[in-house]
Amino acid sequence: MSDTIKYLLDESRIPKAWYNIQADLPQPLPPVLHPGTGKPIGPDDLAPLFPMALIQQEVTTEREVEIPEPVREIYKQWRPTPLFRARRLEKALDTPAKIYYKYEGVSPAGSHKPNTAIPQAFYNKEAGIKRISTETGAGQWGSSLALAGAFFGLEIKVFMVRVSYNQKPYRRALMESYGATCTPSPSDETESGRAILAKDPNHPGSLGIAISEAVEVAAKNADTNYALGSVLNHVLLHQTVVGLEAMAQMEMAGDYPDVIVGCTGGGSNFAGLTFPFLGEQLRGGKKVRVVAVEPAACPSLTRGKYAYDFGDTAHLTPLVKMHTLGSAFTPPGFHAGGLRYHGMAPLVSHLKELGLIEAVAYHQKTCFAAGVQLARSEGILAAPEANHAIRGAIDEALKCKEEGVSRTILFNLCGHGHFDMQAYIDYFADKLVDQHYDEQELAMALAGLPSVSA
Repeated sequence: MSDTIKYLLDESRIPKAWYNIQADLPQPLPPVLHPGTGKPIGPDDLAPLFPMALIQQEVTTEREVEIPEPVREIYKQWRPTPLFRARRLEKALDTPAKIYYKYEGVSPAGSHKPNTAIPQAFYNKEAGIKRISTETGAGQWGSSLALAGAFFGLEIKVFMVRVSYNQKPYRRALMESYGATCTPSPSDETESGRAILAKDPNHPGSLGIAISEAVEVAAKNADTNYALGSVLNHVLLHQTVVGLEAMAQMEMAGDYPDVIVGCTGGGSNFAGLTFPFLGEQLRGGKKVRVVAVEPAACPSLTRGKYAYDFGDTAHLTPLVKMHTLGSAFTPPGFHAGGLRYHGMAPLVSHLKELGLIEAVAYHQKTCFAAGVQLARSEGILAAPEANHAIRGAIDEALKCKEEGVSRTILFNLCGHGHFDMQAYIDYFADKLVDQHYDEQELAMALAGLPSVSA
């Protein structure tokens, strides 16, 4: 049994600790910088936004971070999530490859996001916080934090990217059912939102703008903290329950992946599945190919610049080194709203720079075609975000067919598409178009990156 599997406890098969890849990195992660001083930030700089327990998790290099028992008790409602062998898809593709997928859509909110929403709400409750503000794209994160807020008696304020707010009314209704307040962003409730609307009253919004609004609310209210659903180290840490379970389940199946695929927007579900396997590799275990699949309309890993940048549009956040399209970049309104972030998680970006992961980009129509093929083979209709991972896995399986070799492919089916039916209606009506970002806007956004001395 591998040393990573030791994290798994009793017959419940739920991890007792999260895995921190920072303990095994060959080179440390570049520091987070204060935008005013250019110096590395300290815990006091983050204290207005996060409870100290999460700040400590953000910076720790310990390999194991214990999962609090109250969090594990809630995890038991849907964890461990199932690992499936996609035999009917393999047959449909006529491939010698073996395809497995970890299905995170069985959570109450329908995605992987509660894996971090639950602990973030728990730590905020422990710190005496009454209210949390956040942003959401497609609504998976917003509905997950709303769920966590209901469990722990916290008020949740969600700023939802306006184009997604209009595209996905059922996600909005789910958040409200859990007791959260959902506002389209940019809004007139914050200074940063009003500034955007003054320039463009019909602005479609972006995750960077929604983050600015949520951070502003938290910074101005002592009883309110901020929570982020991706990108930050502690968020990726919490998601490693996915990969830890998958390692144990693959061992039970007598198999091990040669290729691991995940969709990437901010990086949380991708990191959750892949980091435990990469950690095993970094400690001398079997090498795996790890492929990040992102939208061609918002291609931070394949088109962005690896540089220090703000995590939000109004420049209220610290500077982090990541693959970025520029904080002023606004992607077109394609349906995978959870993948419309201008930057990539610093840890995922760092691994890309170290050559430990690959990245590819696809337009949305080919991803929806892959999602429909999976649905007709395996019966699960995936969220538009997860369709990118399905496309990547299918293409890897078709490569095996062309080369006449058998490889084991594992991908993360990070959420179901039951709240995304308008996207599928548009796809079947041939109304779905492949959106292209504005090259001139991208050039301007990259030209505006902050100047950071070496």
